Amino acid sequence: MNTLLAVHPIVHVNATLNATATVLLLMGLWLIRQNRVAAHGQTMLLAFVVSIAFLACYVWYHYQVGSVTFTHPGGIRYVYYVILASHVLLAATVPFLAIRQIYLGLRAVGWRPSPGMEGGQSIAAACRVKHRSLARWTYPIWLVVSATGVIVYVMLYHLWPPVE
Repeated sequence: MNTLLAVHPIVHVNATLNATATVLLLMGLWLIRQNRVAAHGQTMLLAFVVSIAFLACYVWYHYQVGSVTFTHPGGIRYVYYVILASHVLLAATVPFLAIRQIYLGLRAVGWRPSPGMEGGQSIAAACRVKHRSLARWTYPIWLVVSATGVIVYVMLYHLWPPVE
């Protein structure tokens, strides 16, 4: 029997969502480097929505199925667990960092200006500086998490599938 047919189909959805988030993150970086701020913002918000969908599917899957053990022996097992550990540890930070980035990004483009404040432009400028500064940490972490999610999936279900 095909091992891929034996696993729950949601793992393939999860991998697709992670791959989609990775592509959207790369596209968002390209867009901001082209100074296409509005398109960058929309793309990054879409990456966030895709990541939320992934998280919901991931939690549901592990609630229903539990965890799958990497069974391949040898050195590759340690490589897998290093990738998985870094993925899990960094993934715990992404929601907090991404939400802060979204808030700062929206304020940087003038969302929710403070009522009666003449310094709306200075608030936006300050948020833009904070957004860019935090992005130097948030972006690579989020990108690594999305990409390593796909790598974990490929290693666990395609290169060295679980033994039945």
